[in-house]
Amino acid sequence: MKATFGMGCFWCSEDVFMKIKGVRSTAVGYMGGRLENPTYEQVCTDRTGHAEVVQVDYDPEAVSFEELLMVFFANHDPTTPNRQGPDMGTQYRSAVFFHSPEQESAAKAMIERLQPRVSRKIVTEITPASAFWKAEEYHQKYYVKCGLRMH
Repeated sequence: MKATFGMGCFWCSEDVFMKIKGVRSTAVGYMGGRLENPTYEQVCTDRTGHAEVVQVDYDPEAVSFEELLMVFFANHDPTTPNRQGPDMGTQYRSAVFFHSPEQESAAKAMIERLQPRVSRKIVTEITPASAFWKAEEYHQKYYVKCGLRMH
């Protein structure tokens, strides 16, 4: 099964999900925008509408979508619109791009459970998955290539 998350810089996002038992593979790319086959440079202009995302291929018998959602929410600030840390722009927005009605329901339910625990409004977009445009090869497994594993 696939899950797609926007949670700021896709390098950090991919590194987090690669470590989860039941995740078969990850890829970073762009989703949610207007431009076909965008480049990193185009997405960084903040004019394409795309978010930097990590797409996760997972075994639902080994890890549930809800568990992936918990990792998603625990590893970024879902209360900051269009920003994560020093990275600003719509490409860094918090987003769950759902691939099924079940994923949509699970994401909405998770936000309802988490909202009372945080002081600011959760601004995570819950949006149907659209075309996934894989980022350039040098972005894939970036931290592994550079020897900079996050956790």
